[in-house]
Amino acid sequence: MKDSVSTTKTISLKPYGIKHDNFQYQLSPDELHDITIEKGMGKEASSGALAVNTGEFTGRSPMDRFIVKDAITEDKIWWGNINIPFESEKFDKLYDKVIDYLNAKELYVRDCYACADPAYKLNIRVVNEYPWSNMFAYNMFLRPTTEELDDFDPEWTVINAPGYMADAAVDGTRQHNFAILNFTRKIALIGGTGYTGEIKKGIFSALNFILPVYKNTLPMHCSANVGEDGDTAIFFGLSGTGKTTLSTDPDRKLIGDDEHGWTPDNTVFNFEGGCYAKVIDLSEENEPEIYRAIKKGAILENVVIDKKGVVDFSDTSITQNTRVSYPIYHIENIQEPSIGKNVKNIFFLTADAFGVLPPISKLTPAQAAYHFISGYTAKVAGTEAGVVEPQPSFSACFGAPFMPLHPAKYAEMLSRKMKESGVDVWLINTGWTGGPYGVGTRMKLKYTRAMISAALSGELGLYSYDKYHIHSVFGVAQPRECPGVPTSVLSPRATWNNDEAYYKTAFKLTNAFRENFKKFEAYASEEIRRGGPQRYAF
Repeated sequence: MKDSVSTTKTISLKPYGIKHDNFQYQLSPDELHDITIEKGMGKEASSGALAVNTGEFTGRSPMDRFIVKDAITEDKIWWGNINIPFESEKFDKLYDKVIDYLNAKELYVRDCYACADPAYKLNIRVVNEYPWSNMFAYNMFLRPTTEELDDFDPEWTVINAPGYMADAAVDGTRQHNFAILNFTRKIALIGGTGYTGEIKKGIFSALNFILPVYKNTLPMHCSANVGEDGDTAIFFGLSGTGKTTLSTDPDRKLIGDDEHGWTPDNTVFNFEGGCYAKVIDLSEENEPEIYRAIKKGAILENVVIDKKGVVDFSDTSITQNTRVSYPIYHIENIQEPSIGKNVKNIFFLTADAFGVLPPISKLTPAQAAYHFISGYTAKVAGTEAGVVEPQPSFSACFGAPFMPLHPAKYAEMLSRKMKESGVDVWLINTGWTGGPYGVGTRMKLKYTRAMISAALSGELGLYSYDKYHIHSVFGVAQPRECPGVPTSVLSPRATWNNDEAYYKTAFKLTNAFRENFKKFEAYASEEIRRGGPQRYAF
C-alpha cells in the first residue's frame, strides 16, 4: 500500500508502563519527515529524501545483541558469542528503566506487520523516541489497511529508545547500548543506539526462531525476484556482496531485498515492506532502480550532503555503511503481493577479496550445503580498524548474527528444500579478479549481471564436462563460456597471469574454509563435509 492510512483509532500505551498520552500514532511519512526537520534531527536532500545521522553507531553492534534465556529459549537457542544469553530478571529491571525514561519523552507509535503471506503474518507495535525511527518502521515493515488497523492486535512490541544509556555494571549489558529479544514477553528492547537496522533485525531475528520452530518454514537472509514465467530466484549474501543490487533487475519483479521465508509448499514470501540498501558509490548508471528510489519518503543514513542538499555517495568520512531505506513501492518493477512460487535458482553471493573464486560456478547439493553453512565473504582494507589486507569472513547461513538456532538446522532445511524443488545452486563471486584486493580489480557489474541472466535463462546449459571445468582447488564446476562475458574472465587463474601466486592464494583461502568449518563438523554429514575444498596448502 503506497500511502499511510488515516485512522481515528485511539490506543493506550499504559499496558507497556507508559503513563502519558504524549505520543503521535500512525503518522504519515510526510508528517514524520517534516517533524524530523523541524526538530533539527535531519535535513532534506535535493532528491527530497530525508537525510539523518544515526550518531555513535552507524551499523549493528553484534556483541551487544542478547536473547533472554528462559523456558522457551533455553534448550533451543544456539548459545554463544552470537546469541548471548540475558537473564529474565535483569531484562525486567532494564525494561522498567527504559520505560521510566520514555515516560518523559514525546513518542511516535506505529502498528505494522511482518510477512507478506497472510498465513505467517506477525502484527507488530513499534514505540519510538525519534520521529525518523518511526518513519523507518513505516518504510521497512508492512503497512496495514484502515480495516486491518481497526482490528489490530499487536503480538510483538519494539521499544526503541536511542537516547537511553544502560549502566553495564548494573544492567548486565556489555556497554551502554543494547538490543535484547524476550520471547516470553514478545518484546524487542533497543537502547543506546540510533542505528535503525537494529529495529528491523530485532523482529527478523525473532522470526528466524519462530518460523522453523513453530511453522516448519525456512527463514532466509536473502533477496528474491520472479521472472515472467513465474520462476523465483533467491540471492543469499552478506552486506556488500550485491544482494540488493542484483535482485533489483528491470527484467524481473522484485519480491524483496533482505529477509524471506520459504514455506513447505514451495512459496517464498517477503518479511518486509521496504528495502534497506547500501549506497556507497551509488550511481544512476550502475544501479538505476535504487538510485531513483531515493526520493521523498526515503531515509538516507550517514551520508555527506552539501549546502544544496546534494549527496556525495563516494564520501565515506562518516562510515562506509551509508544506507537508504525506502518503501518497496519506490521500486517500479515489484511483485504484488511480495510472494513468489516455483523456486528454480539459488545464488550464493560472495565478494572474494582474494580474487581466487570463479566468478560463477555451479554447486552440487553437498557443496551448496557446505557453502551455505560457511557463508563466506571477505573484508578488505579500511572496512574495519586494523584490516590492512584481505581477510576471510564467515557468517553461517549468510546471516549468523540473526540466526538464533544452530546453523545446521537451517542448512538441513535448505538442503531438503533444494532436493524437493530441484533447484540449481550457483556460487557467484562479485569480488576481485586478476589478483587480490589492491592488485586486481572488482568484477564488473555488467559481467555479473550477464552470468546471472544466463543461469536464469538456462543458457549455461546442463552440466557436462565439455561445458564446465572442475576447479582443481575448490572442486566447483565453472562454465567455460557464458554469453556476454569474455571467456578469460571465467577462469580466475587465467586472469592472474601468475599461476604460482594464484594457487598459493587459493590454498590460503581453502585452509580458511576448512578451519572455519571445524566447529560444524560434528553436526554435518560426511557428504556435506566433502562438499568443501579438500586440500590443504603445505
